[in-house]
Amino acid sequence: MTQAVEYDVVVLGGGPVGENVVDRTRAAGLSTALVESELIGGECSYWACIPSKTLLRPVLARADARRLPGLSASVQGSLDTESVLARRDAMVSHWKDDGQVAWLDSIGVRIYRGQGKLHGPKSVVVEGPERERHCLTARHAVVVCTGSRAVLPDIPGLLGAKAWTSREATSARRAPGRLAIVGGGVVGTEMATAWQGLGSQVTLLVRGGGLLPRMEPFVGEYIVEALTEAGADVRLSASVAAVERPGGTGPVTLVLEGGDRVEADEVLFATGRAPRTDGIGLESVGLEPGSWLSVDDTCRVEGSDWLYAAGDVNRRALLTHQGKYQARIAGAVIAARAQHVPLLETDRWGAHSATADHAAVPQVVFSDPEAAAVGLSLAEAEKAGHRVRAVDYDLGAVSGAGLYADGYRGRARMVVDLDREILLGVTFVGPGVGELLHSATVAVVGEVPIERLWHAVPAFPTTSEVWLRLLESYRID
Repeated sequence: MTQAVEYDVVVLGGGPVGENVVDRTRAAGLSTALVESELIGGECSYWACIPSKTLLRPVLARADARRLPGLSASVQGSLDTESVLARRDAMVSHWKDDGQVAWLDSIGVRIYRGQGKLHGPKSVVVEGPERERHCLTARHAVVVCTGSRAVLPDIPGLLGAKAWTSREATSARRAPGRLAIVGGGVVGTEMATAWQGLGSQVTLLVRGGGLLPRMEPFVGEYIVEALTEAGADVRLSASVAAVERPGGTGPVTLVLEGGDRVEADEVLFATGRAPRTDGIGLESVGLEPGSWLSVDDTCRVEGSDWLYAAGDVNRRALLTHQGKYQARIAGAVIAARAQHVPLLETDRWGAHSATADHAAVPQVVFSDPEAAAVGLSLAEAEKAGHRVRAVDYDLGAVSGAGLYADGYRGRARMVVDLDREILLGVTFVGPGVGELLHSATVAVVGEVPIERLWHAVPAFPTTSEVWLRLLESYRID
């Protein structure tokens, strides 16, 4: 059976980004349809942010407790991995999306289950699970929010070895005895922290010379040291040449360039992402299947007046919070344009332009120690041609950090634009630093002059006092 229906807006992809788009368009009075082939709530809710942080939380809490006299002796044993996994299952609603569906129903969004494909301008065809066919037409906009997927490298033997990607790593039913992880980015770093803490013997293989290469170099150095102290085997400048796992069962062997061999019970490849834009009909509107979608600051696809792309698919910032930010922008823009309202007349809050993606993207890596950064690193600022200076401070010398834990180790850096005397970037590494990041984000996004930051007095005794120490160092040096 084929059904033809018209809506103001059709959204492809029901993850957090798609959910935020439909929330904004429905609030503006636009009829909206949401197409999803898997679970409403998407990658973040079931296989990424939520399960990974649930796995990490007890590992980090135990690490913090072990740094406190009076408590450390009580937390020297192993974690109850079964209970941690049970809590993970609860946090992802046992991979059921009933709650998300109920919410969408409550705001009047029509859900179409199945694979959605563009079928020419403003047209989407959905092939449903019962082979039903829905032809949807959008009066104003189609928004692609299909996210990204893990990419496996072209390595001999990897195909058929049943390697883990991030999905298997966050949804595993047990802790493998030995886990090899290939990749030193966010996924590799966080999963090494989580599974080493949950009882696996982790070997982390990193092709480059350090972890988290997009952050300041010292961040990776702190984390490598901590992972090694926790018992993980971290190998830098280690490239995998081949994978051996006959029949896809039993132990897996990684053959490294140079001949070394690493044997494990499971292997996770955390080596990059690709857009989930293959199979969604991009060719029907003159775009390349499987490509990233280039957009302007309103998230409208370049060269189109009706097609939008928000979240990972536009490659501006592959982070859930940035995708949701873009979704709010796109929803507001679509509503304004549908109502023929000039954007400049209603943009008091900057709600129609995704400018934060250019130079003020915040990110937290929930490793032990945590890493948090916003804006440009020193190298990025220098490459962009800014005249800058980096100001560093030992977080362990801050009174609040000393109260947080004995032997606190960490570092803070702010990158100062010397011509304008504003911050271009801020980086922290140390236990609990994720909670420092929003203050840094406000300073960078707001381009707050250093002379004004001097009057933002941090409470004593908190780790936030590092702001005072950084500013003092800048004035003295």
